Amino acid sequence: MIVLETKRMLLREMDMSDVENLQGIFADSEAMRYYPKTKNVAETEDWIRWNMSSYRVFRFGLWLALLKENGAFAGQCGLVMQRVDDLPEVEIGYLFLRKFWGQGLATEAATACRDYGVNQLGYTRLISLIDPHNRASKKVAEKIGMAFEKETFMFNKHICVYAFHATASEHPTGPS
Repeated sequence: MIVLETKRMLLREMDMSDVENLQGIFADSEAMRYYPKTKNVAETEDWIRWNMSSYRVFRFGLWLALLKENGAFAGQCGLVMQRVDDLPEVEIGYLFLRKFWGQGLATEAATACRDYGVNQLGYTRLISLIDPHNRASKKVAEKIGMAFEKETFMFNKHICVYAFHATASEHPTGPS
């Protein structure tokens, strides 16, 4: 199911047929540099099931990013429910195939997810959780209007929390 459309991409719900595409990221040690480890096929299948559950429970999750021009898989981007310092938070997450790095696709997709979270789901605050050494991810967060808020400890390491706060005009109604 297509969830969002950007200038260059369609974002759709992932399903079990997406294992091979996601393995293009998850088996790449450079793409997974700031994550605990790469993922094998079974772990990727678990990842897809986890996202499918999130779609049912929260009405969002990480979505596949497909290029409009040819339908090629480019990466994943979406909204993820997290617990940060014992508080529920909605994170904008993004991770793309290395061959698409530096083309603005992560920023484009993350902007669409930010707008969806605010305008469709009614959130006034969205975050991104970023490894302190991941400068490219920090740049994406800043380009979509996020600012460094704090550092916390989760996933067995220090993590930077970047936050976006919607203004009253951007957030007509809904949960915060």
